[in-house]
Amino acid sequence: MAYAATAEGLLPSTTAAPGVRAVQRAMVWLVGASGAIVFIEPSPYEIATLAACLIFFATGGLRMRLVFIPLLLTLFLLNVGYTISAVGVFDQSYGAIDRPSIATWIATSWYMAVTVILFAMVISEDTAARLDMLRRGLLVGAMIAATLGIAGYFNLVPGGRDLLTLYDRARGTFKDPNVLGAFLVLPALFSLQSVVSDRFSKSFRNTVAFGVMSLAILLAFSRAAWGGLILTSIFMLALMVLTSRSQAQRSRIIMMALIAMVLAAALVAVLLSFDSIAQMFKQRASFDQSYDSGRFGRFGRYILGADMALDLPFGIGPLQFNRYFPEDTHNSYLNAFMSGGWLSGICYPALVFVTALNGFRYIFVRAPWQRAYLAVFSAYLGTVGESFIIDTDHWRHFWMMLGLMWGMFVAAELYKARADQALSAAPAS
Repeated sequence: MAYAATAEGLLPSTTAAPGVRAVQRAMVWLVGASGAIVFIEPSPYEIATLAACLIFFATGGLRMRLVFIPLLLTLFLLNVGYTISAVGVFDQSYGAIDRPSIATWIATSWYMAVTVILFAMVISEDTAARLDMLRRGLLVGAMIAATLGIAGYFNLVPGGRDLLTLYDRARGTFKDPNVLGAFLVLPALFSLQSVVSDRFSKSFRNTVAFGVMSLAILLAFSRAAWGGLILTSIFMLALMVLTSRSQAQRSRIIMMALIAMVLAAALVAVLLSFDSIAQMFKQRASFDQSYDSGRFGRFGRYILGADMALDLPFGIGPLQFNRYFPEDTHNSYLNAFMSGGWLSGICYPALVFVTALNGFRYIFVRAPWQRAYLAVFSAYLGTVGESFIIDTDHWRHFWMMLGLMWGMFVAAELYKARADQALSAAPAS
């Protein structure tokens, strides 16, 4: 890898020809944009990530580093646990009917692991440019998904309400409203960053984008997505204030954040004036949901499922939890134990929480991609928390963010090392 000096410091750049770099960056944009269209199988996201793998390998744009070995090994063991448990289900007579679904679930898990390594390797080089292209792609995809979700909810497209909504909740180009809401959080954070820190024209465009995505999240009526957007926005803005380079910049972020809060509150107040939205909001905002309470409710299942997991070293197999309980686990950490036994149950939270804890180390690294890092890290932490109350283990954007985090860890270490070398080599004044 070569390094070029700029006004911001030493930036990593690949030695590939400019045309090759342009193709590689375009593929990153395509993967980001296609991540919003996943209501069909195989989805455009699967096709785009596969194409990206082939192009990056063909052009020499990927490098496996020693630092990725723990990540690779943990992902491998995680899916080995899932696969071993699935074999046990195949041997049971009642599992024959569900074998295609279980096989698909296992294949998806392995594929998600591959995407983690892909994103880690891709983002570890040419980091600033590739992250910017990914951000642009995510924003385009998010606007498409959000706009279609809103259009479907208000029946602005003929037949769109059946296709673009589910249970009177916006789902856009996703199968589930909860996943639509969760996916939109990261692009919304990218837009919010521009709202509070960029020049007026760009800030205004992103204000519109943030409003559209926030409206779609509201109409998805996902409590986790509502809380995720609010908490991650607050956390990210706090980090932006802490890492700002000047008092004027900090003051602008705080002022624009307060204005955004007032506008968001006004938007919610206007929407709640519609009876249908107000009734659904009241229903979804309640913490007294029938599927949450009781011995076999969401939280009761956590206790009963954890007790089962302690006695089942190989788990009960993928997609089997609802054979024992009225609904699925709705807890990714418990699901890892139940679907893959102790091996997966240990590897999954270890991978997720080690990544999260390691992420705090790089908040204050003054790399050119620091702003993007703060958005990705905030969204990742939000999903880590959301995983306690919902099954996120097959959310494509979650694995994408995990891979991005590892890629940025490596890029930050390289950036710091080269910056230190430059300082030590500089002549004393």
